[in-house]
Amino acid sequence: MTTKLEVLQLALEKALGEGASISAALGEVTVVVKAADYLQAMQTLRDDPALRFEEMIDLCGVDYSQYGEGTWDGARYAVVVHLLSLANNWRVRVRTFAPDDEMPIVQSITPIWRAANWYEREAFDLYGILFDGHGDLRRILTDYGFIGHPFRKDFPISGYVEMRYDPEQKRVIYQPVTIEPRENIPRVIREDTYGMK
Repeated sequence: MTTKLEVLQLALEKALGEGASISAALGEVTVVVKAADYLQAMQTLRDDPALRFEEMIDLCGVDYSQYGEGTWDGARYAVVVHLLSLANNWRVRVRTFAPDDEMPIVQSITPIWRAANWYEREAFDLYGILFDGHGDLRRILTDYGFIGHPFRKDFPISGYVEMRYDPEQKRVIYQPVTIEPRENIPRVIREDTYGMK
């Protein structure tokens, strides 16, 4: 007897062929596709009558630069999309890696799911991932003059600049960060029986 998860995996293998790596763990199916095949794979996931992933639930960027405590040797940036098939009550996670770490670019899926518009803008704003074919790729969460991408692992926690209202100039001004870096000292537990009650 095959489970619903196995049926989904078989349907995905049949629809996507050998160009996709399909795995299941903890009751979830993940599909990894190459950036060159990403747009076509997403079109297939939506339009294939056996799959029918009509709804895009989420899209986010991921920075793998410090993944596995720095042992990761693959591409640095990935785009992860969660899809839902209402007709089949299936969910799938699709991951694609941007081939160039210096300028991460993947195809936009806004022609397939219009809901991807703001999600792709968010991934661009926070990670610097570019989406080829996106009609309005601009910042969505940070200020237009913001320098850098704050969710990248190499971005400083305090940032590079801060803004404040200057009453003398009667406007908002930008200045270098004035926050002094702190060293957090871990709490030392001195009792021998701590947590044993």
